[in-house]
Amino acid sequence: MSNPQIAAIICTHNRDRYLGDAIESLLAQEGVNYEVLIVDNGSTDQTKEVVAPFLSKSQVRYVYEPILGLSVARNRGAEETTAPILAYLDDDAIASSQWLRVLVDAYEQKEKLAIAGGKVTLIWPDKITPPTWISEGLAGALGAYDLGDKVISITNPQLTPRGLNYSLRRSFLEKIGGFDANLGRVGKKLLSNEELFMTELALNQGWEVFYLPEALVAHNVAPERLQRSWFLSRSWWQGVSECYREEIAGRTGIKQLGRGGERLIRGLYKSLKYLGNSAESFDNLVYAYGQIGYLKEALQLLVKPSQSPKK
Repeated sequence: MSNPQIAAIICTHNRDRYLGDAIESLLAQEGVNYEVLIVDNGSTDQTKEVVAPFLSKSQVRYVYEPILGLSVARNRGAEETTAPILAYLDDDAIASSQWLRVLVDAYEQKEKLAIAGGKVTLIWPDKITPPTWISEGLAGALGAYDLGDKVISITNPQLTPRGLNYSLRRSFLEKIGGFDANLGRVGKKLLSNEELFMTELALNQGWEVFYLPEALVAHNVAPERLQRSWFLSRSWWQGVSECYREEIAGRTGIKQLGRGGERLIRGLYKSLKYLGNSAESFDNLVYAYGQIGYLKEALQLLVKPSQSPKK
């Protein structure tokens, strides 16, 4: 498609059971000139077969990226389109029909807007009741994101939009050299923090970041994520990702041990303090467990700096 206002990009890896619904939601977008790009990131399931029927649509394209990594796939998607706005939708998410239009309107109205994302609701598996031990904070780990019903200018990177409902201005992405491959999921390694890091870069360079509630997306919660072990694993990788982010920002050193140790103790203390509240207690235990992953990586950087990720 020539001169699209925005490119909707799905980076997918072995998620064929949800992918078709995600693509269909993009083909139902209204009021905007757009293209749809599917970046198959080394899938070994039926991803290509799921995409094939949609390729008859003029605005849909498929590319295969063999190098595993969400950030790698996102950069490949950006390279494959000339659209000035890049909107990333997860392969297990469903976009509302106005999703792209709301994003385009915001970028056209705000010339310094670099990053924008919207509200995310959760779609629970059929016949499964959400466990009572999942707190509001842990629901965020499943993708939930709700800062209210008003447009908000984000100045705190911790409130950055979720990656499953995420957009950037192309000129900003090009200026910073794309997504950093050391951050973001790689296969089954649940690395993260790439969106938080991008928000830090944007704000430090005088750009704006916005929450747009009407850019609504719903996220499927896979049944296997409703296990305590999944939250612990994800938190571990969150800690690892935080350490990587600090390394990229030049904030490594002995002080990391103090920061991680203090957070570990605080999390364990609160987990015991709220034993009568299963959700609050487990939330803090998950937080504490993530600090172990953080401390392990920090120690490795101190002892063997030559093995740290390249900047």
